[in-house]
Amino acid sequence: MQLSNSGALTQVTNVKVDPESAGQRLDNFLLARLKGVPKSRIYRIIRTGEVRVNGARVKPDYKLAGGEDLRIPPIRLAERNEAPTPAGGVLKEIEAAILYEDDRLLVVNKPSGIAVHGGSGIAYGLIEALRVLRPEQRFLELVHRLDRDTSGVILVAKKRSVLRALHDDLRERQMEKVYWAFVVGSWPAKKRRIEAPLSKNELKSGERVVKVSAGGKASMTDFRVIERLEGFTWVEAKPITGRTHQIRVHAQFAGFPIVGDSKYGIDGVNKDLRKEGFKRLCLHAARLRIQLPGDKAPLEFEAPLDEEMERFVQQYRQNK
Repeated sequence: MQLSNSGALTQVTNVKVDPESAGQRLDNFLLARLKGVPKSRIYRIIRTGEVRVNGARVKPDYKLAGGEDLRIPPIRLAERNEAPTPAGGVLKEIEAAILYEDDRLLVVNKPSGIAVHGGSGIAYGLIEALRVLRPEQRFLELVHRLDRDTSGVILVAKKRSVLRALHDDLRERQMEKVYWAFVVGSWPAKKRRIEAPLSKNELKSGERVVKVSAGGKASMTDFRVIERLEGFTWVEAKPITGRTHQIRVHAQFAGFPIVGDSKYGIDGVNKDLRKEGFKRLCLHAARLRIQLPGDKAPLEFEAPLDEEMERFVQQYRQNK
């Protein structure tokens, strides 16, 4: 797509979708290529039919096959200083959090408090920051997600083929994820698996809440005690299924909610801990193991605890 010096598409632009983009949603394809255009504007030109795929109107979630003729209407791009971009401090923090990078993948130890992508009142997230940090990279897409307040290992694909392969692994449960969490109370050593169906609910406020429900989707998490702390337990959690908020709700269901969880935790405990400077959700994606096509050996990535969670361990460690 050729932009004018004023930062606009001054006429109808016809684009041939490259084979590498096969399987990508139309909205994500346009968001990645029309940088600076508000997301609401992109969705509007799709809904009104100004964007056409092989001459036909399609929905934002239309999956591209590769090779289509894509019509994009004239559109003004926001000036650089109009488009929300991550602050310099955030960019430095994310650059420093990169654990691994090659021509296929970016692996980041995502800080707690940073959303994986913008939207719903969030101007930008991890993926937008990475696109600023790697402006020469044509393709950057999240392989999976972490809650905004969860820290740890997250994968970003640099190639559509890699994204497809890893999505297949996720569906087939071939990707091994290991989380660390600090929970309230003394988790019993014998309580090793929580199997409870989960369903998503939306409150009148629009807030999304997940609950254990007989009519929900089958969900399973394996837990293991790592260390007993004073009044808390450091546990390892391995999600066998991948439901929204699964570890957090299963920990609550077991009777040992996660420290700092404002949605599923214990308000009184969280309030007392905030007075001591512990404000974050204590859930961390510690380790992730994948096998990429063509590689003889799997890749394994580990993310250390951040300063706040490390301080929590030191403060509540028994016999310190």
